[in-house]
Amino acid sequence: FSRSYVKSEDQKVAQTLRLRSCSRPTCTDPKRRPSFLADKSMEGVVKYINRKFPNIDLRGSSQQLSNIQKQKSAVLEGLSSYYESFIDVMEFRDHVYDLLNTIDACQCFFNITVNFDFTKNYLDLIITYASVILMLSRIDDKKVLVGMYNCAYELSNGSSDPSYPRLGQMILEYEHPLKKLTEEFGPHTKSVTEALLSLHSVYPRRNLPAEQWRNAQLLSLLSVPATMLNPAMCDTMACEYLSMEVMERWIILGFLLCHTSLNINAASQDLWKMALRSGLYVTLIRDEVINIHKECDSFLLCRYSKRLADIKECKEHTIVNCGATHREKRHFLRHALKELIKVLEDEPALLGPKVLFVFMALSFSRDEVLWLVRHAENIPKTKTPEDFADVHMAELLFYMERLQALLGRYNYVIQRYHLQYLSQFDALILNDTIQVYLFSIYVCPEEESVLMTSFVSALSAYTSVGKATLPLKEYPDLAKIMNMTQFHTKMMDNVDELLNETADLSSLCFYTRVFEKMFSQSSEEVSMQRYLMAFPMVCTHFSQNTHQMCPEEVSNEQPCASDDIKTLFSLFLSMDKMHLTLTELCTSYSMCSEFTVFKHIFVPSEFLLTQIFIRMAHYNQTTQEIARPSELLAGIQTYVTSLYTLTRYINVDITRLVKNVLLQQTQPLDSHGAPTITTLYTNWYLESLLRQASSAFIAHCPTMHCFVNHNVENEQNFKADEYSDICEMRALAELIGPYGLKFLGENLMWHITSQVSELKKLVFENMDVLVQMKANFDKPETMQNLQKRLTGCENVLKRMTIIGVILSFRTMAQGALEEVANYVALSVYELASATGLPCDIDPALVSAISNMRSDNSSNEDEYKTTCLLLVYIAVSLPTLSVDPNSFYSRERHQNNIHCLAAAVNHLSAAMFTVQNKNIEQHLKEFLQVASSILLQLGQNMDKTEVKNRDSVCLLLDMIVDESPFLSQDMLEDCFPYVLLRNAYREVHRAFIYTMG
Repeated sequence: FSRSYVKSEDQKVAQTLRLRSCSRPTCTDPKRRPSFLADKSMEGVVKYINRKFPNIDLRGSSQQLSNIQKQKSAVLEGLSSYYESFIDVMEFRDHVYDLLNTIDACQCFFNITVNFDFTKNYLDLIITYASVILMLSRIDDKKVLVGMYNCAYELSNGSSDPSYPRLGQMILEYEHPLKKLTEEFGPHTKSVTEALLSLHSVYPRRNLPAEQWRNAQLLSLLSVPATMLNPAMCDTMACEYLSMEVMERWIILGFLLCHTSLNINAASQDLWKMALRSGLYVTLIRDEVINIHKECDSFLLCRYSKRLADIKECKEHTIVNCGATHREKRHFLRHALKELIKVLEDEPALLGPKVLFVFMALSFSRDEVLWLVRHAENIPKTKTPEDFADVHMAELLFYMERLQALLGRYNYVIQRYHLQYLSQFDALILNDTIQVYLFSIYVCPEEESVLMTSFVSALSAYTSVGKATLPLKEYPDLAKIMNMTQFHTKMMDNVDELLNETADLSSLCFYTRVFEKMFSQSSEEVSMQRYLMAFPMVCTHFSQNTHQMCPEEVSNEQPCASDDIKTLFSLFLSMDKMHLTLTELCTSYSMCSEFTVFKHIFVPSEFLLTQIFIRMAHYNQTTQEIARPSELLAGIQTYVTSLYTLTRYINVDITRLVKNVLLQQTQPLDSHGAPTITTLYTNWYLESLLRQASSAFIAHCPTMHCFVNHNVENEQNFKADEYSDICEMRALAELIGPYGLKFLGENLMWHITSQVSELKKLVFENMDVLVQMKANFDKPETMQNLQKRLTGCENVLKRMTIIGVILSFRTMAQGALEEVANYVALSVYELASATGLPCDIDPALVSAISNMRSDNSSNEDEYKTTCLLLVYIAVSLPTLSVDPNSFYSRERHQNNIHCLAAAVNHLSAAMFTVQNKNIEQHLKEFLQVASSILLQLGQNMDKTEVKNRDSVCLLLDMIVDESPFLSQDMLEDCFPYVLLRNAYREVHRAFIYTMG
């Protein structure tokens, strides 16, 4: 008998899950619905099967079923799991029939306060069986699934499936499930009613309002200090933490199955009406619920009209009062659990004698949480809908998790206490009681003596049958000792199972929308944010929902868990400006060191480190607006300072976090593949600032070490000096560091090499002319003729100016890095450059020029091109004098041609280094050609062509001044210094005149 029950226990859970799974894909999930059921060609088949089921004649309806013939293999494969589930239901029904008949034949005695496990298992059996049948009736396509599978089976095998006739008949019988179920349970009414009426001593005193809980100081260890060390015990230990939801499901569905007792037994009516006033819905399985008043009303309508008034009155009472009643219960439980946790954390030894209080608190809280979730999904029309929402849910969940953690941490305390209790009290009183009862019995078979001495749950079942030599109902003291001892033995080796029974919140994963809404409401309440970690912790219960006979549910539950965890972390990140919120959330993170959800271990502090990010450059790609480096640096420093306060509330290595995040920001992409501040600032400086500087909308100012805007009508949308002065360059260097500046330099070098490639093309186009000019630069008449044949002078100078602007910006960045980096001086050029130290020859530019060489070009060709490029630049200088923007004012030229000095010096040094030639010699030759050309320009009498001649002449002084290879003596040999002095005087005089 016991073995039969164990088998049915596993079957009933599995079958209910399978039926729930069957009802979902065929009705609500198109992705899991068999594809052929959605086929339009099958519509006629579906209608025909529904109309003829279960008597489907394949021979007389071959035309209607021809489409099944075409897809019979697909139909068999797609519907086999559904068909087998229905077969399992039928076999389960047969097993339940046999078990119920055996129980009646044995005249078993049921009383929840006497033989708790036996009665509980019996009630679970009948209610779960009813749930299976009700779930079966909710599958709309059950006739199609069974009928179509059998048609395909018969077409493939030549005969119908052997189980089909009985299965088809069962499906027809349960078209109206409650009607058929009441017929089935007619013979069992006495046993079911007896079991249900035994709840009369348990359910009413458990179903009390919060005010009575408060008056009785329920769950308080401090209410009577003198009894604090006394063990918590009563006659019905297991009934004290029995789920209210389970009892209500037993009562409501049980009396519907055995409805005749409602008319003949006043106690049945009282119990039934009390349960009807407790809520609007009870659970069948997972998130499948029934509207209890609607079901009762429709079923009893034509049977007991007197009960309809009771149902209506109970429904009205529930809608008006139930929401507020349960709200007050949750409020009481939050404070009661908080007090209980504080006492037990301070004195964990109290877990031994008072562990029953913990399981009661968990059970009460679990019932209230699930009641709210169940009704929040189906809020009735009421004047107080706020009663069905709870912004303080996080706190209650938090305390539940803390209590479970306490039980796990101090499990050895509980075991040690109950080991002593069992050996020094339970064993002695059990022995005395059994001896008394043995003397009162005339004959005690050896088998029964063994059962009593072993004292397992089988004894409860064995002594509950009608013909037992030791009928348990006649010996209540023995029953009391049995219940108490069984609880104590569970504390020795079954605490986890009891925790699962009293604190399981796994069904929340099927109420995703309500669960997320609860989280959202709690997160908006600042005082609740310290408890928010409870929501991810609840996800650890979700794996308890899985069943080996229904594996497809696992993949559906996991996303809910991970989504809730990520939502919590995203909430943390969205509130970094509110310090109170931050500290409250940190308190939540310190709740546990790690937890497991579906075999995935989550370590909150480590997960936080991977999720925290610093809001970086605030770059707007559309408007190309970006934060100033100094603003961003100040923001990061403030942010980091705030992060360090986290260590007061949670064990997080903020130093490691900051280093990790900021180091990633010095690379082009971070660990998630997103652009970093290095990439954003590199792109912005190249595309916004330097591009406009190359177009002469922005000027480089050497004396101020920054770029400045021109006063033009089309003023830029940003002030260049606010992004390029010394402070901003230092902030940029501190933000992106040597690695970031190296990436910036590589991008700058790419733009420079692009310009050099174009310059080489221009040299090739004018190769012959440039060769002659190099040989005849000191012959004015020849040069004048050759000048007319030369093309692209403006283009050459424009590209050289762009190179100079880029190099000037790079020099500013390198100088800033040298100031902020505390490095020792290095002797190797490339390492020194990486630290920002100045070098006579730019190693990055040398590397870039070297990589430009193609396999087809010889070293001599490259050398010749470089020499002619310098000639090309020198002979093109006079064209600048006709440009009005070439005027030298405020230590700069308006068109940035003063940057030519940097371009000529750095580019020539790099190119001749690659070619292993003498830099000084060739720069001196350049100086000679340029001086000769500018001196010839002085002989030109056309004022329009020599308008800015003095400003252009100053370029020679700038080139020599910036060059480590040239000197003023070399310039004096080529270009009289008196001319330079006069040029400075003239441009200064013109500037004063213009300002005046």
